Amino acid sequence: MTSQAAEGPEPVAATRRSKITPAREKEFFDAVLEQIRECGYEAVTMEGVAATTRCSKSTLYRQWKTKPQFVVAALRSRRTGRLAGIDTGSLAGDLCEAARATGRWSSQDSTLLQALGHAVHGDEDLARALREALIDPEIEALRTILRRGVERGEIPADHPALEYIPAQMFGVVRARPVVDGEYADPDYLVRFVEAAVLPALGLGSPAPPRPRPPSTG
Repeated sequence: MTSQAAEGPEPVAATRRSKITPAREKEFFDAVLEQIRECGYEAVTMEGVAATTRCSKSTLYRQWKTKPQFVVAALRSRRTGRLAGIDTGSLAGDLCEAARATGRWSSQDSTLLQALGHAVHGDEDLARALREALIDPEIEALRTILRRGVERGEIPADHPALEYIPAQMFGVVRARPVVDGEYADPDYLVRFVEAAVLPALGLGSPAPPRPRPPSTG
């Protein structure tokens, strides 16, 4: 039997979907994404994920049929807006907080983006899922932050720098591992926002939070 045949779905499993609990599904998704980060997309196999999660290969094939479908499902399960809900009361504060939040997960996401970089060029579904999972929610959250700053009157709606802020924020996350050999951690990204993003918008650094008065109770 060739390795291709061994990696293909089992005929009896091709048209049925097994019942998998959400917790078990998350375990499968965590395993495949972690293997992609560690080994690269091309090296990941359904058999390898099955061994890691202690299930039969046919279980995975019943549910997803091919590795690309499995990876697409895993990526789409991660579609969360991690910058959603940021509202410090000022645009400068929101952008700094967004930088901190981005820095907390940039190493994992940068590794995944790099590992999938070649594969997405030949697979539109995979490319779309990667964008939906890791890029679109954060871009939309940043645009919401910027719109709110305009609505508060902190910056004019026609400011020429506005359209470039999302590219600045996410571009530096992708670029720093290449330029400096290090991930863009929270401290680095906050410094970047204060030194490059806020001046481009004509804003100063946010005021530090006021200390709470001592308790009298």
